Amino acid sequence: MSTQQRYAQSTEVPSDRSRAEIERTLTRYGAEAFSYGWESGRAAIAFVMGGRQIRFVLPLPDRDDREFTHHSRGERTASAAETAYEQAVRQRWRALALMVKAKLEGVASGIVTFETEFLPHTVLPSGRTVAEDVLPAVATAYESGRVAPLMIEGADRG
Repeated sequence: MSTQQRYAQSTEVPSDRSRAEIERTLTRYGAEAFSYGWESGRAAIAFVMGGRQIRFVLPLPDRDDREFTHHSRGERTASAAETAYEQAVRQRWRALALMVKAKLEGVASGIVTFETEFLPHTVLPSGRTVAEDVLPAVATAYESGRVAPLMIEGADRG
């Protein structure tokens, strides 16, 4: 188990309230549609904004992970394990709510464009996201050593 502090690691905000907050935030920033769903091991939110379909998949922790089933003195009771698991789920939903809000505010403030901030999560006609299509090619480029040198557009190359 990591000793790193996580955002909202002690939150008492229920997951459904975080999902509702995400929906309200998206509505406030102009989303045209919103959906939510889950399946074993993951949840997802999706929305339409500016004619683009966006999807975020939220990996959920494994209920049977030792992080939840045990503590420093041994095995946890089933009730204590469920409490620890639910806390981890609440933390992830709070982090997703923060991330969505920060991205939308960055767009609204003119720091980034909607397209650049949400590009990896943009759903293509195939049903896959840009990240799902592009990340394997990026990994291959780095593994093969055929990566273009880092260039900052407009920088003085003196």
